[in-house]
Amino acid sequence: MASTVGEIDNTLDIPGQRAPLVLGGHDFTSVTDTVSAVWEARRPPRAWYIAFAIAVTLLAVLGAMIGYLVFNGVGVWGLNIPNGWGFDITNFVFWVGIGHAGTLISAILFLFRQKWRTGINRFAEAMTIFAVMCAGMFPAIHVGRIWLLYWVFPIPNQMAMWPNFRSPLLWDVFAVSTYMLVSLLFWYTGMIPDLATFRDRATSKWKYYVYGLLALGWTGSSRHWHRFERAYLILAALATPLVLSVHSVVSFDFAVSQLPGWHTTIFPPYFVAGAIFGGFAMVLTLAIPARSLFGLKALITPRHIDNMCKVLLLTGLMVAYAYGMEFFTSWYSGNPHESFISRARALGPYAWAYWTMIACNVVIPQLLWFRRVRTNAWGAFAVAMAVNVGMWFERFVIIVTSLSQDFLPSSWGIFIPTWVDLLTLAGSFGLFFTLFLLFCRYLPLVAMAEVKTVMPQATLTHAATPHPHEHVPSKRAFDYNPDEYEAHKRKKP
Repeated sequence: MASTVGEIDNTLDIPGQRAPLVLGGHDFTSVTDTVSAVWEARRPPRAWYIAFAIAVTLLAVLGAMIGYLVFNGVGVWGLNIPNGWGFDITNFVFWVGIGHAGTLISAILFLFRQKWRTGINRFAEAMTIFAVMCAGMFPAIHVGRIWLLYWVFPIPNQMAMWPNFRSPLLWDVFAVSTYMLVSLLFWYTGMIPDLATFRDRATSKWKYYVYGLLALGWTGSSRHWHRFERAYLILAALATPLVLSVHSVVSFDFAVSQLPGWHTTIFPPYFVAGAIFGGFAMVLTLAIPARSLFGLKALITPRHIDNMCKVLLLTGLMVAYAYGMEFFTSWYSGNPHESFISRARALGPYAWAYWTMIACNVVIPQLLWFRRVRTNAWGAFAVAMAVNVGMWFERFVIIVTSLSQDFLPSSWGIFIPTWVDLLTLAGSFGLFFTLFLLFCRYLPLVAMAEVKTVMPQATLTHAATPHPHEHVPSKRAFDYNPDEYEAHKRKKP
């Protein structure tokens, strides 16, 4: 008798046994049925409607705030002298960081053949696309005269102006746009076999033609699979350096300046570790409700959540180390301005933001040392939500504290966000979740084709290589058998 999903804890590693990555006694057909059921349902769950209504409301608020900004100027924000950056660039850096984990799961874990990625990589990739869209909005609207935004592009114009190619702000344009393009291609390429499945299961002509167009004529032939796997591997190889480079480039906006608190070589690795930290927290934030809402607990298992929590714990320790090194380098440099900024962050007017950051990014993630927290989906969700809050405050602390108290006390000024700042921040979450909820409803939420490759039915045992789509039962299939796995667990002392 097959064990039910609720009875199986696949987080333990037993010598000689492979923990199953797909639970519930699924075969290839039932995996397809489970994922397709989200799209084929006449109506999504009521919780989807509630979440979508909230997200669309916040999206409308964002549109109103951008319109208000265009008509009135950036003075509606809390910016002042010397705080030329406030919530705008804080939100930009936050959303760019959120977009990191998707490509990490997709590309780096794929190259390292980490099979557990297959249950979560699809919506992690989607998260990347939507987060970068949210991030790209803020540099566009913070320039003030949005109707003259084309001045920033290297094209001829009536002012005979050209961008300053030595400016680190222009580096962002190339880094983020390249990251967006490669991530979009990687996400879409990986979806092609699943879009063809939707095409073949379509019950109306418009669905058949729309998904048929998106599937690019996929037939599942050996040639198509060969080309697909080659293209997927190449895109993974291209995306991997982007994961490490794009947030390093964003950190150069700060590190190449002379401002105390910014001028430090620790920023590139610090920002990359923080981006992965915050990105994995957002993946957990999305995955845990999605698996419950859409009946995907057999595909997004406790082992997936446990592994993500371990990555979250590791990168959280890196971030905590970076926080400590900031204090050490400011003291060791002997620079009074650097030492002052370090003390001001912890004890100055923004101490409340600094200690919120420490609590959320350093203290609360230590709960993940406990297996009981990692294997409790909603306990992991609570930690992930705390990290999301902490990573936003990290960007706020870095940007605002250094700007508000620079070299000259005569130019100091406190940044206080206005209601427009706060509603724009909330609206950016509305944009993100609106796009994500639409993705959940109309596109394959889990990579069906990739999930099937980690199931025992996909393991080949022939000495000679059979047809690439002849799925032969593995003689080691017992390694994945949930019943036998549970029996071995019970034998453990």
